Amino acid sequence: VDVVEMDSMRKSIAKHMRQSIDASAHVYSVSEADMTPIMTFVAKHNADFKAKYGHSLTVTHFIALAVRDAILEFPLMNASLDGTQILQHKHVNIGVAVAVGNGLVVPPVRNAEKKSLLEISNAVSEIVSKARSKKLTMDDLEGATFSITNFGVFGNLAGYPIINQPNVGILGVGAIKKRPVVIETETGDEIAIRQICVFTLGFDHRLIDGAMGGQFIEAIVKNLETMDPAEQLSGLL
Repeated sequence: VDVVEMDSMRKSIAKHMRQSIDASAHVYSVSEADMTPIMTFVAKHNADFKAKYGHSLTVTHFIALAVRDAILEFPLMNASLDGTQILQHKHVNIGVAVAVGNGLVVPPVRNAEKKSLLEISNAVSEIVSKARSKKLTMDDLEGATFSITNFGVFGNLAGYPIINQPNVGILGVGAIKKRPVVIETETGDEIAIRQICVFTLGFDHRLIDGAMGGQFIEAIVKNLETMDPAEQLSGLL
């Protein structure tokens, strides 16, 4: 065999993930959302958006907004634990996992509770760009209060992510795939081709029970399925 020493990033990830498994009681809930309206909007307007703002409009931006709104409804998902003390964070800092080389970093979109969709989009684009150009500082990497990781960029249908400590929750995003599904119409049930995404919520059962975890992921689904992308970017395109 060839023996190769782990680099510093790999050692850090290994330590962080092992600590999370040892510390948190991981539980998972899985739901799916109809992303057709959002995907149709992105396909139609991405070129104009990129020309005006200098970066692409992606589904991650809409997911981050939906997560932010769900956290405002369920603020305990934005907490962390210190022994038996619950630390309830005043700001929503949404960590976005970014694959870099042979590793992974999770820089946060800070103060997301105050940001519009455009501001979240700009923040995500900035941290992804800095991560891939290796310009992130230690300050850029600290402070996430909830995290999102996207398995779908590799075509994976779903995954079960390890919680990013000291968070109590992490959302896994699967690939958005066209599927025949049953939809309700005024004339009855029909089969239609829709763009469906599987979401996996990992949460720490030490603090979050199944009821809240289930309600939280369903709130994210509802936010995505009822969101009007045109309204979110009204007057900005």
